[in-house]
Amino acid sequence: MQDVITVGVDGTPEATAAALWAADEARLRRARLRLLHAWVLLAPEPEDGAGGEDEQNYWPHRILGDVHDAVRDRHPDLPVDESLVSKDPQLALEEAADQSSLLVLGSRDLGAMARYVLGEIGLKVVAHTRTPTVLVRSRPGAAAPEPHAPVTVGLSLHEPCAALLEFAFESAARRGAPLRVVHGRHLPSFAYNRGGGVEPIVAKQTAADAREELVAALRPWRETFPEVSVNPRVELEGPARALLRDATDAALLVVGRRHKLHFPAPRIGHVVHAAVHHAPCPVVIVPHE
Repeated sequence: MQDVITVGVDGTPEATAAALWAADEARLRRARLRLLHAWVLLAPEPEDGAGGEDEQNYWPHRILGDVHDAVRDRHPDLPVDESLVSKDPQLALEEAADQSSLLVLGSRDLGAMARYVLGEIGLKVVAHTRTPTVLVRSRPGAAAPEPHAPVTVGLSLHEPCAALLEFAFESAARRGAPLRVVHGRHLPSFAYNRGGGVEPIVAKQTAADAREELVAALRPWRETFPEVSVNPRVELEGPARALLRDATDAALLVVGRRHKLHFPAPRIGHVVHAAVHHAPCPVVIVPHE
C-alpha cells in the first residue's frame, strides 16, 4: 500500500505553506498527498454537478482547488486526492491521521515575537493522534534552508526512542542531509558549590556519562543507516533550551511525545510545547510508547 500524507487545508496562508511542504515530502517518499478540508455545514452536492458562488459548498471547493493548483504548479506529476468531509475538523483530522503515514498542519507566525501559534484544534490533534504530525509555519520572505541543512532530533535517553530515531534517520537519509542528535541534561544538585558555582570535575563527568549513553543509543541506528552523517551533541542545560538553540539552522526538527501517560487529558510535554511555539523550522512530533 502506498504511503499517504494528509494535510489539513482551511484557506489560510499557513495551510497552503503546510500543503506545499507536504507535497515536497510526498515526492521524497513517493507517496500520495491528500488535501483535507472539513466543514460541519457542508451541504449535499447538487445532483447535476452545477454550482456557482451562491452554492453552499462553493468556498470549500474553492479552498481545496486553490491549494491543489499551488501543489500542481510545484509538482505536476504528484498524485493528489481532495477530501471534503462534513465533520468537525478535529474529528476529521484524527480519523484521517489514522489512515495516513504522516499528518501535516499549518502554524501561524507572530513575527517579531519570535513565536508561533498552533490553533486549539491543532493542539488537540497533536495530543491525541498516534501518527507523526508535522507543523509548518508560513514565513513570507524567510530564506529557504541551506541545501542539505541538518535534520535535528531531541533525544531524552530516559524514554523509549526507537520510533523517534527511526523517523529522524529516515528523514535525513531521504534528504541526503546530516543528522544532529541533541541531548540536553541538567547538572545534578551536587554539581553546585555553596557559592552557586559549578564544580568543573562534576560537570565534566556528567557530560562524559551522557555522551557515552548517547553514543550507545545511536550505535545500532548508525549501523542501519551508514550513509547518514551523525553529529551527537550533549548540552548541559534544559532539553528545551538546548534543542531550540541547536535547531536554528535545521531543515526539520524531530521531537517525541509519549502517548500512554496516565493523565486526565492528553498532554504534549514542555519540550514539545517549546518546539511547537518557538522552533524556526517545521517540527515533527513522533508519538511513542
